[in-house]
Amino acid sequence: MIIDFHTHIFPNTVAHRAVCNLEQVGRVVAYTDGTLEDLRHSMKEAGVTHSVVLPIVTKPGQFRHINEFAGSITHEEPDEDGLSIISFGGIHPDSPDYKGELQVIRDMGLKGIKLHPTYQNTYIDDIRYERIIGYAVELGLLVSIHCGRDLGFPRQVNATPARLHHMIRDVFPNDRGDTSKLILAHLGGHDMENESEHLLVGGDYYMDLAYILRLALPEQILRMSRNHGIDKILFATDSPWSGQKEDVEYIQRIGFTEEELEKILYKNGARLLGLKER
Repeated sequence: MIIDFHTHIFPNTVAHRAVCNLEQVGRVVAYTDGTLEDLRHSMKEAGVTHSVVLPIVTKPGQFRHINEFAGSITHEEPDEDGLSIISFGGIHPDSPDYKGELQVIRDMGLKGIKLHPTYQNTYIDDIRYERIIGYAVELGLLVSIHCGRDLGFPRQVNATPARLHHMIRDVFPNDRGDTSKLILAHLGGHDMENESEHLLVGGDYYMDLAYILRLALPEQILRMSRNHGIDKILFATDSPWSGQKEDVEYIQRIGFTEEELEKILYKNGARLLGLKER
């Protein structure tokens, strides 16, 4: 059983346009066409049994249709092919009613929210994000946060490890609140691993390995993961921007023990999502 805790797909009507645009802006080549069907094909090839989909609301007005799509594709129980799709919800920091929208996401049965400070053009330690994160955690929702640089905006970094550290201290002063509901993507800082290692490693929050496995040095990935705590590391790819099959194969040969791999590939994610271990 393998859980990919960080994937992206789009409705069929916009997937081709969205992926082509992001390929051009980020100067990358996608591994799938951005549709649910192609993600499922990728999962089968890689042996991934569960994919967590993380939608990004780039405008407040997108809230309803993005979350309706999230709800429509979510099925926690594996289907006839043994595959499970679990989508988080999305919310924008400019939401006129963030509490109401977070309650809608919770009432839909979605397990968490995705925040992308760069695409939402807001610093992660902005009071609007801090209010959303605090209330989401209060509702029992998980909060996945893009951390560090984004290939599409290399000069705009809205969630540096320093700002993330500041946000966490603001929202959870004196360790009040449940930071274990937070998931810091990209080991806490894509292309900013050294700063993340200094400021973020060792907290009670989770970190995922999305789009960093084959970019960061293997020895740094191993060191950061172990120093943070293997129980708080999640396998993730950032599909379609990294290949699930390729990342599954790579993580198995960079030096993690079999026990560590079992936790990273499935057990940690299953615990966080409240899934039954098989």
